[in-house]
Amino acid sequence: MRHCLPLVAGAGGLTIAVTLACSSAVGPSGTPADGQRGVSTTTPEQVAGAPTLTPQTSGTTNRLQAVSPVNQNVVWASGVGGTFVLTTDGGETWRAGQVPGAETLEFRDVEGVSAKEAYLLSSGTGADSRIYKTTDGGQTWTLQFQNTKPDAFYDCFDFWTPNRGLTFSDPVSGRFPVIRTTDGETWEDIGDQLRAALNGEFAFAASGTCVATQGGNRAWIATGGATTARILATTDGGNSWQAYATPLVSNSSAGAFTVAFRDPFNGIVAGGDLDPNNPSPENRVAISGDGGQTWQLVEEPPFDGAVFGLSYVTGIRQTVVATGPAGSAWSSDEGRSWNLLNGVTGHWAVAFASHKAGWLVGTGGRILKVSF
Repeated sequence: MRHCLPLVAGAGGLTIAVTLACSSAVGPSGTPADGQRGVSTTTPEQVAGAPTLTPQTSGTTNRLQAVSPVNQNVVWASGVGGTFVLTTDGGETWRAGQVPGAETLEFRDVEGVSAKEAYLLSSGTGADSRIYKTTDGGQTWTLQFQNTKPDAFYDCFDFWTPNRGLTFSDPVSGRFPVIRTTDGETWEDIGDQLRAALNGEFAFAASGTCVATQGGNRAWIATGGATTARILATTDGGNSWQAYATPLVSNSSAGAFTVAFRDPFNGIVAGGDLDPNNPSPENRVAISGDGGQTWQLVEEPPFDGAVFGLSYVTGIRQTVVATGPAGSAWSSDEGRSWNLLNGVTGHWAVAFASHKAGWLVGTGGRILKVSF
């Protein structure tokens, strides 16, 4: 319930009417407003260095919520209906599949390791939060973890290496039951190492990017739901954590959705508000130059609604692509100005293998290859 937008008071204080990702409902739509402060709404065709966008056929009509390129040829994506898709030829062809026994689950994150090996994270309350792994290209899947806490809800994960990763859950009784693997097979609860949750705090399971890892031991977690959107950060592989405030909009339906770092110090965080009565909130993007300890607001992206996912463009130092159901945009200066990807809507997640090979994924099984 913490992942849904409360619109009507009901039993327990909330009746869920519109959701972020609790159902397969398409997110908010809209067109960018002209004249926003400092924001470029130039079409890609008019901007030097703008990317080339190539639609690809995923083989599914289910919503895709996460994407993980292994390299320029091998890419995994995942979504609702127990769905995963895989390409081994850069997206020329995709193979879609469902994990047996998981047909009703929503795979809101995926970690590709190779053409044969990948992890899937399903998000949901109680036993619907699970981690699966394949070592044969998705022909078979092994259930590695199944949540047993009724109030836990696992949102996203990220990995330092094929065998070392973190998975984040919303709090249970003020404690984040974060789990960690160091062998790629078993998961341990390290929640006691994290700071206590703020009242109402949670993460948004929108694009599989509420956790970001970097190097061998650094990781950042983006949260919202409380009066302050925070970054939870570790520099030692999850053994200890700090919590830092961000200036992003945050309330019961708003906060930080997605975070990325291009090195140990320089990163970007983005989010917004799911409330349809606040379709274009301010304070949606901020950057850090000190490893996430402090954050400075930058310009608003030129599309309405929340930023669900973002990614640095590998190989182009400060170039970032941001996306949400209502639009997508790119920045060559780390969010200080933005260029709209004209006509691109309905994409929830984005990731890059190189500046020539990135992918946007979203509703209806849509996939766009992005090449700078």
